[in-house]
Amino acid sequence: MERLQKVIANSGYTSRRKAEELIIKGKVSVNGQIVNELGTKVSEKDIIVVEGVTINKAIRKVYYLLNKPSGYICSVSDDKNRKVVTELIDTSERIYPVGRLDYDTTGLLLLTNDGDFANILMHPSNEVEKTYLAIVEGILSPDELYALKAGVVIDGVKVIPKKIKLKSKDVEKNKQKVLITIVEGRNHIVKKIFESIGHPVNKLHRLKYAFLDVKGLQSGDYRCLTVSEVNKLKALKKGIN
Repeated sequence: MERLQKVIANSGYTSRRKAEELIIKGKVSVNGQIVNELGTKVSEKDIIVVEGVTINKAIRKVYYLLNKPSGYICSVSDDKNRKVVTELIDTSERIYPVGRLDYDTTGLLLLTNDGDFANILMHPSNEVEKTYLAIVEGILSPDELYALKAGVVIDGVKVIPKKIKLKSKDVEKNKQKVLITIVEGRNHIVKKIFESIGHPVNKLHRLKYAFLDVKGLQSGDYRCLTVSEVNKLKALKKGIN
C-alpha cells in the first residue's frame, strides 16, 4: 500500500505537491469514490482517476536535461497561451519540470515523470546546489559582497548563498556579472537576493544543477539523463549518500 499522492506523482501525471492539491480539491477518485484525505493509501488493484484521467501506474520513467531558452514558462500548460517548456521535449510521456525558472531566465532545467525523483531534488532538506550567472545593475562594493556572503533576509527568512564570486564588470554600462550558488528553491529567489542589496538582475542563466551542466547544448536543446546520472541524483537524498 502506498500513499495516494505518491502514486499519482510516480505515474507522471503531476508533482506530489500538485497531486496533494488535487486530492484536497476533490479532483481524485479511487474505485469510483472521490477521495480528499491526504493519508489515503491505495494498492495496485485500485483504479485511480485524476481529473477524469485514469492513472497508469506502470508508466515508463523518463528524465530530460533542457537548456531552457527565454520566453518559456515552467509549466505543462498556460491559460494565457504562453509557450511552455514541455513543448521543447519530443516525448509521448506526460512530463513536468523539476522546480521552476522564470519566464525570462535561461539555462539548465530538468523534466521528468518520476515524482519521487523530483521530490528528492526539490526538497529543502536535501540542499541540492544550483549555480547561476547573474548580470546585475551596478557594480558591487566590497561591503555589499560581504553582506551577500553573510546572508540576506528574503520574505522573513535568511538566505546564505553557498558561493558568491564576482566576475567581469562593465563600468561604462554600469553592470556586473556574478556567479552565485544556492540551495534555496523559492520563486524568484536569486532576483530577490540581489534586489535586497540594490542591484536588480538584468539577465539570469542557470549554469549547474548539482553536478549537471548544459555544456554542449544550444539554447532550446535537450538530452536524456544517463542511468548513472539519475542514480547519482537520487543519492542526493539525505541518508543515502
